[in-house]
Amino acid sequence: MTAQEARALIAQQCGRWPGLTAQDLVKALYQAALGCGHFAPDEARAAAMLREEAVRLSAKAADAPLVEPIGPRFCRVHLAPYEKTGASPDTLARLFVLSAGADVSGGHAALEDGLCALEAMADAGELPLDAEDVRAYLAAYRAAGCPSVHHSEAFRARHAPAYRVVERRFADCLPLLSRIDRLLAQRPRVLVAIDGMSASGKSTLAALLHEVYGAPVVHMDDFFLQPHQRTPERYAAPGENVDHERFAQEVLTPLLRGEAFAYRPLLCRTFAFGEPVRVEPSRLTVVEGSYSLHPALAGAYDLRVLLRISPQMQSGRILARNGEAMHRRFMEQWVPLENAYFEATGIDARCDLRGCTAQDGSVSWEELP
Repeated sequence: MTAQEARALIAQQCGRWPGLTAQDLVKALYQAALGCGHFAPDEARAAAMLREEAVRLSAKAADAPLVEPIGPRFCRVHLAPYEKTGASPDTLARLFVLSAGADVSGGHAALEDGLCALEAMADAGELPLDAEDVRAYLAAYRAAGCPSVHHSEAFRARHAPAYRVVERRFADCLPLLSRIDRLLAQRPRVLVAIDGMSASGKSTLAALLHEVYGAPVVHMDDFFLQPHQRTPERYAAPGENVDHERFAQEVLTPLLRGEAFAYRPLLCRTFAFGEPVRVEPSRLTVVEGSYSLHPALAGAYDLRVLLRISPQMQSGRILARNGEAMHRRFMEQWVPLENAYFEATGIDARCDLRGCTAQDGSVSWEELP
């Protein structure tokens, strides 16, 4: 967290929470720099505590936003609006525990930078607080070793705060996580597909779902066309540059039966099959990759997710990730094939949830009817 980011956070907190004190601003700066690692119960205890707190929610907490950014890395997820999303308390408890394990090396230095910004803003008259009171509080806080602090009694009485601090990468995905949780509450097994443009973050999102739910992930990139399938006629048909027939037989059929299965990924460099990948039955399974929502496959999924990214960002990400030679091949061959597939199959209108990836990697979501 830079000094500029600290100043922005302080200003945001003062605008969002009338009647806060220096103690409440220090709490926000602490959370922005060090997250929630000072308090990390096991997941079962975290879920129990969350449920206990949820039944005592004050009406004052209803006005809080679902997600309140705290600096560039962490967010507060407020319980009252979270309950209305249909997401499971167990999921939020898991996000909290995972976030408590985040690497916050350098956090104490960032906290001190934030404290200096707070003091400077108070001295400049930029805060709705008395500068002398702020300086006195900071002197005592530093003398105590800069510990974690609670909200002030004045803040508690006025706003009844009830939230969990989680990493922003998790908070960005709450619309998706709530959809998954609602499906898991209704069905014994849930199958999610994540399709989208190259470099839009499909693999990253699938990895996050594995981290949160322990869900096995199947990659459509393991189903490149075999050499004998790579004909001009096949490439001319939108969406046919993936072996969806083999995917349906080796993956989709056993998945829908709830059976364990194994498949051999096709290695694109040698066109040989790699070692078998075994997948055990799971309540949630994720399929990620371009063409995963091919019309021959799309009807099998419980949730269809599409990720978009601007063409300029896509090109820059591919160049940074793959280098100049592969960037040229992507942009001249594979990206045009993907775009033709998207246009011909109308995936934008057939998915359930559409995300747009921003420059910082965050995703804005749109639920489709």
